[in-house]
Amino acid sequence: MDFAWVALALNDLIWIGFAFTLGLVSKKMGLPPMVGFLMAGFLLSTQNIVDQNLLKKMADLGITLLLFTIGLKINIRNLLRPQVWGVTMIHTTAVVVLVGLGIFLVSLMGSSLLMGLTIQNAALLAFALSFSSTVFVVKALEDKGEMDALHGRIAIGVLIIQDIFAVVFLAVSTGELPSVWALSLVLLIPFRFVLLKILDHVGHGELLILYGFLLAIGGAEVFELVGVKGDLGALIFGTMIATHGKTEELVKTMFGFKDLFLLGFFLSIGFNGLPDFQMVALALLLTPIALLKGGLFFALFVRFKLRSRTALLSTFNLSNYSEFGLIVIAIGVGNDWINKQWMIVMALTITFSFIISSLLNKHAHHVYTKYRRTWKRFQTEQRLDYDQLLNLGSAEIAVIGMGAVGTGTYDKLIEKYPGNVVGVDIDANTVKNQCAEHRNVILGDPSDADFWDRVIQSEQLKLVLLTLPQHNSSVAVVDLLLDSGYKGQIAAIAKFADEIEQLKQAGVHTVYNVHTEAGAGFASNVIEETQQTQPEN
Repeated sequence: MDFAWVALALNDLIWIGFAFTLGLVSKKMGLPPMVGFLMAGFLLSTQNIVDQNLLKKMADLGITLLLFTIGLKINIRNLLRPQVWGVTMIHTTAVVVLVGLGIFLVSLMGSSLLMGLTIQNAALLAFALSFSSTVFVVKALEDKGEMDALHGRIAIGVLIIQDIFAVVFLAVSTGELPSVWALSLVLLIPFRFVLLKILDHVGHGELLILYGFLLAIGGAEVFELVGVKGDLGALIFGTMIATHGKTEELVKTMFGFKDLFLLGFFLSIGFNGLPDFQMVALALLLTPIALLKGGLFFALFVRFKLRSRTALLSTFNLSNYSEFGLIVIAIGVGNDWINKQWMIVMALTITFSFIISSLLNKHAHHVYTKYRRTWKRFQTEQRLDYDQLLNLGSAEIAVIGMGAVGTGTYDKLIEKYPGNVVGVDIDANTVKNQCAEHRNVILGDPSDADFWDRVIQSEQLKLVLLTLPQHNSSVAVVDLLLDSGYKGQIAAIAKFADEIEQLKQAGVHTVYNVHTEAGAGFASNVIEETQQTQPEN
């Protein structure tokens, strides 16, 4: 027996099991599993049982897949909104100036880690702290089913603009310009047609998954070959096929792989070394700046005419530090600009900010709902066309979530209650397609307490059917309905038995198992059509 192989396999079992255990503990405490993974990284760094080369490969692939899936969801028009690019530019500049000046002034007081910092070094640290975490924000939005909500799209837009700043910084800091061959990347524009045609023929199984990996990794490699950051290539290749009809299916198939490989990223943060007391103290001192950074985001968002709710939820998403901060610090250490111990301080600061941001995101809707009168005082009087409260018209039945199940539900109801049914969906493209097929569907966020308050006060709504893809989103909407005083009937779909029980406990009157009901509906249709086609005796 090869005992070396057995020992290696046992080590893998230990670190994977340890990461799983702390991830599960974190989930049970109401925090995202990623917080547990970060803690596991710090603890495992004391043991020589993890292949760090493997973790690095997992982390790199996870981030590549993450940016590719973001690209699949990108709407270029969203990036061109002043609420995205304007806010990001002002915010980054303000943080670099104000936080950089603050760090420099504190350095004059004599901390060993801060001693000797020049104003340029302090600006570098502030620049590292100005970024919010793409990995964290996307994962948090996915878990809540809010990737397509306006506040989710605003947050993702800000992160993408920050990523562009990151690419520029990397090019300048290394002193290396992209290769002249980078100009050839314009050929990707006509090549997009080829990518879309191939996607037409890959089907729905393993070839679709493999094609997703090919585009993500291939896009990164193509950009690296011409001296441009590979992650940007993965993002752009995702954007190139974002308009295809199979995009949503591709996103769903890639999410599981992305989450698996990102485990390597979260664990690798902790492998920068164990902190001492001074490093922990400094990280704790820097962590609250994430909240001040968030406050600046909120002030800018409302000044750019976003509703206070949209501004607040976007702010909570962005009130953290980014893994890119480690890259900035690594460059600073490599160029002998700052002490290498800052890598550990930054890793700790990111971890602490994730914990705070997790708590903020978990209670975000409650914080807005409970104190909304206060939050609304910060709003400007003018409203943006795409950030308005919903209007259900005279409909008494609302179908929330117009995917495949919601569409089928709507079509069945409209046959019996013509002109009395409305659909609501969070995705602008879905609403556009539904309206093109002459359905009465409006764009809106069902987790918006202001919307439900106005609907409930009209007392016209009698039945709400929740056909949302995310179970957590359904529970959140039920809570808002009941908090607003809704007295009508609530029906919802579920995929698993435990979800059915949770929805009933939350206050849903009727819950349908999607898989079971799909079979029953299919059988009913077959029987009905068979009876209609049978010849009379």
